[in-house]
Amino acid sequence: MSTVAQDSTTPVSIRERLLAWKEILETANPPATRPLDTVGKWLVITRAAVFPMTIWSGLIGGLLAVTAARTTTGLTVDYWLLTISVVGLVLAHAANNMINDYFDSSGGVDTPGYVRALYAPHPILSGWVTRRQLAAAIIAVNVIDAGLMLYLTAVRGPLILVFALAGLFISVFYVAPPIRLKHHGLGEPGVFLVWGPLMVGGTFLAATGTIPGWVLLVSVPYALLVTSVLFGKHIDKIEADAAIGVRTLPVILGESRARTVGSWLMIAFYPLTVLAVVVGLLGPWVLLVVLGIPRLLSVLKVFAQPKPLEPPPGYPERGWPLWFVGYAFVHTRRAGGLLTLGLLLNALLPVTLPWL
Repeated sequence: MSTVAQDSTTPVSIRERLLAWKEILETANPPATRPLDTVGKWLVITRAAVFPMTIWSGLIGGLLAVTAARTTTGLTVDYWLLTISVVGLVLAHAANNMINDYFDSSGGVDTPGYVRALYAPHPILSGWVTRRQLAAAIIAVNVIDAGLMLYLTAVRGPLILVFALAGLFISVFYVAPPIRLKHHGLGEPGVFLVWGPLMVGGTFLAATGTIPGWVLLVSVPYALLVTSVLFGKHIDKIEADAAIGVRTLPVILGESRARTVGSWLMIAFYPLTVLAVVVGLLGPWVLLVVLGIPRLLSVLKVFAQPKPLEPPPGYPERGWPLWFVGYAFVHTRRAGGLLTLGLLLNALLPVTLPWL
């Protein structure tokens, strides 16, 4: 993996910085040949490359609110509160990633030979920050997030607090003792709840001040996609996790069954989305998600076979030993983007099916 550093005496153009940040967001690693500045360093530490999953969740909730406001008397969207909500979600995701690294390193899970330290620099193990500095960053981000949460609560009421604290609980105790959800096969269900009902529903609530049950239902297909990404990552780490007693769902299920479950999590997104359109919960523009099926089919071929013993020719060297997670993430980014685009078109160019 690259750890390119920039000599402080060498000027760096804005273009070079932007290209470096773009590479980080595409690879989750420091740029191979471009300079690594402070912003880039923290993009790596917070694992900003996976933020699109959270942005899609927030935008899905917001666009559902915009569409609902068109047809529901008395329902309006506060775009300022919607923006604050989405920003808060991204900050919470950044804090969650740092919390995972902090507690997994202090708990003896993350070591120099463990998977986490091989596919990208570990904030502490790489020497980029000390344990105290990472803890300070976690506290700082959570303090900002708490301020946003309290502001939204003051405007929208205590139910916002319920959504936010439920997400914080899962985020912290995903790896933190004494609960450690990930260690007991509960990390995957936790991610499903956070990236689905809590993020999508919470954003809708922040934007409108209400949370109808149908919003929580239509959050399920996208939540399954995000869960498939975590499944892929935990399949990649199945041997390493089993060796140290971390019982993720793939460890419990076994590698072959876990690949099957991961595949069905991705597959289920499509019929569930179509069903939501057929019954009138979503507008027909979201059927654009079918354009993600070619990508799905290619990813299913990968999940149908065990992980190769070594990266095949052309595979990004810096991504190894991860395998399944990268394919699942690319599919989720594609399918989530198409769903978001469809929801945007539903809001801008509403179409009603003849039987509704």
